[in-house]
Amino acid sequence: MPGRIVRTKTAERVSELLGSREGRKHLSEYGWAQGMPIVMTVSTESVNDVMGLVSMHGRSVLVAMLDPRTDELKFLYVATPNPALETVGCEKDSTPISDLFERAELQGLVTFRSKYWECSTVTHPVPVFHGAPEVKSYAQHFNS
Repeated sequence: MPGRIVRTKTAERVSELLGSREGRKHLSEYGWAQGMPIVMTVSTESVNDVMGLVSMHGRSVLVAMLDPRTDELKFLYVATPNPALETVGCEKDSTPISDLFERAELQGLVTFRSKYWECSTVTHPVPVFHGAPEVKSYAQHFNS
């Protein structure tokens, strides 16, 4: 349909998170800033394909993905490639983005390189945002 915007579940969840003050505060604590690009992906997409999209922005971005096992919205902060970093081998085309998320969750800061880049870059995970627990009002205690 012309003019129709496709909204993925990931995009909807990102929009909800950015729509809340707490969500924006959480992301900003891990490097996000207003106007920063967010690249949406699915767990099976290759690292190189995702980084091709990241490259189009020419600046640091967040990469968002829904974990297929837990349905948690996960983010990676991906810095711009930097010649000061040790040049590591390129990611294989067969490596899914979920592998990079897992490495970042295990190691914290990961140096990697896309086949599109001459230089390496670093990424780190943004902890999953769980939000504030729902607090019942005084009247709600009587309706339970």
